[in-house]
Amino acid sequence: MWDTGRAFQIAAEMRRYNLEVLGISETHWTQVGQKRLTSGELLLYSGHEEENAPHTQGVALLLSKQAQNSLIGWESHTLRIISLLQNKERGHFNERHPMLCAYKRLQ
Repeated sequence: MWDTGRAFQIAAEMRRYNLEVLGISETHWTQVGQKRLTSGELLLYSGHEEENAPHTQGVALLLSKQAQNSLIGWESHTLRIISLLQNKERGHFNERHPMLCAYKRLQ
């Protein structure tokens, strides 16, 4: 997914399957950050933070426009773990929903 064009392909599949949040592993992106796609989805990513780091590993969460409305915050823990917190209304109650994307490469 290191190539930005892949993010648009993944977002199209996400819309096709009517998903609100999608966890992605092996993004191969460096640094930590977020990008808003021209189609409206928000990509939160976590990868190697060192300068001149290799484009390996990395995780991301892709949020639909609807999911962004309930986003409270997100955090990069490591290049293999990223989390977010959403607030969802259920009747007269608000519930907080944590989400996590993590992976471990199998040997």
